[in-house]
Amino acid sequence: MSRRKKDPLRPLTPDEIESLTRLSRAQSEPASHVIRARLLLAVAVGLEYTQAAHSVGRKDRDSVSALVSRFNHEGLQAVVPGHGGGFQPRYTEADQARILSEFNRVPDRDIDQTASWTLSTLQRALRRAPDGLPTVSTYTLRMVLNEAGYVWQKDRSWCQTGQVERKRKAGVVTVSDPEAEAKKN
Repeated sequence: MSRRKKDPLRPLTPDEIESLTRLSRAQSEPASHVIRARLLLAVAVGLEYTQAAHSVGRKDRDSVSALVSRFNHEGLQAVVPGHGGGFQPRYTEADQARILSEFNRVPDRDIDQTASWTLSTLQRALRRAPDGLPTVSTYTLRMVLNEAGYVWQKDRSWCQTGQVERKRKAGVVTVSDPEAEAKKN
């Protein structure tokens, strides 16, 4: 005899059944999404949590119970795994956009006391700004800039990945590598 469920699976809508069925058969979706969809469909059919876990090669019914509870509250978003550990991201996309806008601004020699941004001068400028980030670290700045496609060069300057400036007869020209994104991954 099975235990009484604290949070049994709510009735699924036809759209949810169709989405979960499509996801459970998907070849191109992440395996974790497919397994979670199969678990939810197995529970919806009437299998016990332990039987549903065994049907997808799992042993623990507690994880199925947690998935069902999360599905009841979040819907189909429960199929996507949550944060897997480590520190929570501290800076939002708006904060990252603020960092990039400050970086793209040409530094004022009198105010910023620099002609080009380094991590420490950018950090100082962001901490001083009224709408800035008073606790931003140089590590965070480096991560945001690297994600945006900038790398620190040996000549102590930041360069957009896949772009280079070349001297030509007509002047300095920026040349872009069309396959830069493919080479990064």
